[in-house]
Amino acid sequence: MSAADPTGQQLLIVVDPVARRVDGESVRIAKDVLTAGSMARICLPDGPGEVARAVARRGRRRTVVVGDDRALLRVVGQLHRQRELAETPLAWVPVGPLPALSVARALGVPLGAVAAARAVLDGVERRLGLLADEDEGVVLGGLWAPAALPRERAGHPAAARPAYRPWWSPAARTARTALALLSRPAGRPGVGPRLRVEADGVLLADEDHPLERVAVTAAGGLAEVSVHPQGDGAPLRCRARSVTLSGPDFRYRADERLRGPVGERTWTALGEAWRLVLPG
Repeated sequence: MSAADPTGQQLLIVVDPVARRVDGESVRIAKDVLTAGSMARICLPDGPGEVARAVARRGRRRTVVVGDDRALLRVVGQLHRQRELAETPLAWVPVGPLPALSVARALGVPLGAVAAARAVLDGVERRLGLLADEDEGVVLGGLWAPAALPRERAGHPAAARPAYRPWWSPAARTARTALALLSRPAGRPGVGPRLRVEADGVLLADEDHPLERVAVTAAGGLAEVSVHPQGDGAPLRCRARSVTLSGPDFRYRADERLRGPVGERTWTALGEAWRLVLPG
């Protein structure tokens, strides 16, 4: 239905408290656009507990998250743990500093408050994949190990920040391999991480051969894995249903958030695992 028809959409607008603090003007604009084009209920929680309770009481309303990557991941993670994610329609208005909106860029969600709010009202619902680990954590954009920060010193800006594109676009191949463009992780010269990498039980790398990095993204219902050996060797790429990394306690970065240390972690690709409204 048209966004001008207030009976066409029923929304639960959950405004993350961090978004209200860091960019109240964008929050106000988003609320004005959304309430003008829908029957909306606005929730202004003070913390994660109130967010969880509001989402649990959403009824038949589409949940609209107003906040940064962490705000969206919190809601997606809650619904995943409750086994309600696949059947819960979501929308998102990203609000926050650009470093906190990497998932929004990866998914193709508009970063401006007006454009994002209009996409909520006029966009198209799409089913997207994700990676889930054995502790019920979720990864929406991608992950890599080890968790060294990308090199952003002068002369290396392009290598540090890959250009993301929506996963479903004709340029999806570029997006799915964007994480493989990250620069060499920081560490002692000549010494790479020693990780064991398995994809669907097939050994891709063992601890005897140091790596530069391992990158994993969700792609078409599978995990796309890029294993980059140390030195000039060509990266090994494959697709698998599940990926396991193991070795001496290591950290990894998932959706730009530092995780670990862990001795082993397995991610399973779940196709069409969640529903998000995106620009048509």
